[in-house]
Amino acid sequence: MKKELIKKDFKELMIVASSFVFGTFCLALCYNLFFIPNDIVVGGTSGLAIIVNELTGFDTQTFIYLSAFILLVVSFIFLGKEETERTFIGSILYPLFITFTEPVAKFLLLYLTFQEILVTVVLAGILYGFSNGIIYKWGYTTGGSDVMMKVLCKYGHISEGKSSLIINIIIILMGAFTFGFDTGVYAIIILVISSLIVDKIIIGISSSKKFMIYTRKSKFVKRLIEEEFKTGFTIFPTVGGYSHLRGAMIMCVIRNHDVTLFKEKILEIDPEAFFVISDCYEVQGGVKRNNSIFI
Repeated sequence: MKKELIKKDFKELMIVASSFVFGTFCLALCYNLFFIPNDIVVGGTSGLAIIVNELTGFDTQTFIYLSAFILLVVSFIFLGKEETERTFIGSILYPLFITFTEPVAKFLLLYLTFQEILVTVVLAGILYGFSNGIIYKWGYTTGGSDVMMKVLCKYGHISEGKSSLIINIIIILMGAFTFGFDTGVYAIIILVISSLIVDKIIIGISSSKKFMIYTRKSKFVKRLIEEEFKTGFTIFPTVGGYSHLRGAMIMCVIRNHDVTLFKEKILEIDPEAFFVISDCYEVQGGVKRNNSIFI
């Protein structure tokens, strides 16, 4: 039993480690393939490296290595040993992959030259979001601006989301002033595309919808759910906030392609039915019967 658990833990560890390495590799490739050739600054120390290179001629890779080292020291001083350990691997691996992927990107650019900049921007957004999604999914970071964000969050007493937004906006504005307003717009488009992809990778793609239904004809709705849509349901006792009347709320999960039909069927049974629909990303448990899940 212990051997099986060890094998399982080792397998999971290898999956997490390989996913993080692959995500970091793709992120570095995206930087060399799309951001540097087009002077696109989407934030972070790698974005600052592009700005500094334009203004002073200082090598981007050297700047990234130096900033990674400095920010690790800053993290150790202001955030502590435990927090620094979480960002150490990414802070070292990401600069190394930037160096490693530079010749790969130069080779690919011989075949990936697009006349329309928007094509480049969309592809950059997809690869950037895919890379970050894989990294964040397993709880890792690549250091850099994440350290600045956490320091600002801790000592500025603001949320991580706001501190990250402030830092990235400042860097993007610096890039827009350096390279022109157009590049700032491209950076924003890339961030919007990538954030959507990150959400899909971390949360997943909704394959079904959760219904919370309040109806006075619950007997017929329950029969509809079980007999026609072949799924289960759970009933919650409720009390009306305004009327103070006691009733019941039916919760069930319906596949996406059945949602419209299900809504129509409910309203046919009870035109005054009240229901709330939300995305459902994962369903586990329940009793399986005839390839359906019953709660």
